[in-house]
Amino acid sequence: MSPSSHRQAPVPPWKNLLGALSLLAAALIWTSGLVNSLSRPSVAPSLNLQQQEVQLLAEPALPDTLGSVLRGGENPRSMLKGSLEQIPAADRSWRQAQLLDLLQNVVATVPEINAADDPLLDRLLCEARGGTPGDCINPAVARSAAVRLSVSALLPLVTAITGSALLLGQGWRLWRGRRESWPDLKGPTLTLLDMALLVAGGFVVISAVGVPLLALPLVSRLTAGLDSPRREAVGVVINYSVMALPSLLILRRQLASLPKDITPEGGWLQWRWRPLPGAFFTALAGWFKVTPIVVLTGWLLVRLFGDPGGSNPLLELVLESRDPLALSLLALTAVVLAPLFEEVIFRGTLLPVLARRTGSVSGVVLSGLLFGMAHISIGELAPLTVLGIGLALVRLSSGRLFPCVLMHALWNAVTFVNLLLL
Repeated sequence: MSPSSHRQAPVPPWKNLLGALSLLAAALIWTSGLVNSLSRPSVAPSLNLQQQEVQLLAEPALPDTLGSVLRGGENPRSMLKGSLEQIPAADRSWRQAQLLDLLQNVVATVPEINAADDPLLDRLLCEARGGTPGDCINPAVARSAAVRLSVSALLPLVTAITGSALLLGQGWRLWRGRRESWPDLKGPTLTLLDMALLVAGGFVVISAVGVPLLALPLVSRLTAGLDSPRREAVGVVINYSVMALPSLLILRRQLASLPKDITPEGGWLQWRWRPLPGAFFTALAGWFKVTPIVVLTGWLLVRLFGDPGGSNPLLELVLESRDPLALSLLALTAVVLAPLFEEVIFRGTLLPVLARRTGSVSGVVLSGLLFGMAHISIGELAPLTVLGIGLALVRLSSGRLFPCVLMHALWNAVTFVNLLLL
């Protein structure tokens, strides 16, 4: 029996009113959040400083030609010194002030530094006190930094080349009329009103109210005895779990209300875990194809409007953390929890409903835009919208949700590893 043969019960007025209020409240929350994100600092300056520090540490272990290519032909000391000088004195951390003094040949009154804790500061202090390069340079540290720098530079290059080649190949096939047919898009037979209640009401409004009211006191109680950064990492896991729970409960109730006799093979969400090799290959190919476009979008945004700021605070936590447990918890959130939850909502539920009601193209674009807005970062809105569109196309082309989860997890994992390399 087809879904259209089931007569839908009339929608009660209170449900329409609740949906309208949810949309209005979500629009206000997202608009306010996007505007407020402009006042959040960008992670780009911190990334730039970290990269320059790694370049200076790696310099003794890099051949001249390779070192010149990786740092763009500039002297790493001059680059780091110039970047530190651009930071207002009142905004420099103690460490940044000490690094700048040492790079300016000012012998600062720095206490003895453990080389394992801060190899760059230890090296510069050694040199400032008259040590020779042979005494001050740790070959093992230099080699490790050279490997990290090479991987962080070559990985995006290899990804861009491979992704561009795959996109050109797909474009050639389209031009030759050889595009593979896509399976019929299957998903929950929910309404746009259901999506308003799920995404606007559950994902935005209830989470925006529930996280401060429920999660913050719980986080404070559970992390009272923890030191930073473990305290922040535990808070991230709890906050994200509390934020996800309302939407998942609403979705569970909505799916349970659908007629059992029209449930498609594989379930409403179309996880379709098997075959696993095909899912991994689809996810990898999708990641390669979307990465150059996302990177190009971000680059154009900065070139045209400058760095708007508003980076995800999680990026700063990863960049600054050295605690293995804290990093593990942050990785759990970024690589496991976020892909699972967000793909269920945006590609498992929202995309099929929008595509059925507005058409496939509109569904892909709208679901991608809502995915970008959900991260409430004006600086990341355009790149994340492009990523959301790429994930939606993987869902359409494969007919499966599991590859989308894998692709999303791969994207977050590569971003996480790049931060760790720096």
